[in-house]
Amino acid sequence: QVQLVESGGGLVQAGDSLRLSCAASGRTVSDYLMGWFRQAPGKEREWVASISRGGATTLYADSVKGRFTISRDNAKNTIYLQMSSLKPEDTAVYYCAARRAFGIWVAVSAYDYWGQGTQVTVSS
Repeated sequence: QVQLVESGGGLVQAGDSLRLSCAASGRTVSDYLMGWFRQAPGKEREWVASISRGGATTLYADSVKGRFTISRDNAKNTIYLQMSSLKPEDTAVYYCAARRAFGIWVAVSAYDYWGQGTQVTVSS
């Protein structure tokens, strides 16, 4: 199995950028489809973006398309989420997740391994 640790969250102003990192250990991350999810207070966890095992395919939620970029460095066992033009509605705890599968999956229930989350707060 794989263990995931997110970092890079913080408090920023609207319009700022932030890069989240997800460090994987235990198994090589190239065996896993990876995704970023987020959960705002009082709301359900929602899918943000996913990237295929080799990194060739990415998919984004409409709410972040054009502003967020998911990437991976399999040599470093790390996944990234570059966030730009941040909005107050992006405020949430952001989670990294893994599924040992090919292709792209977006459902929360499809992912088997989760990190502990990192808080992102965007002030207006």
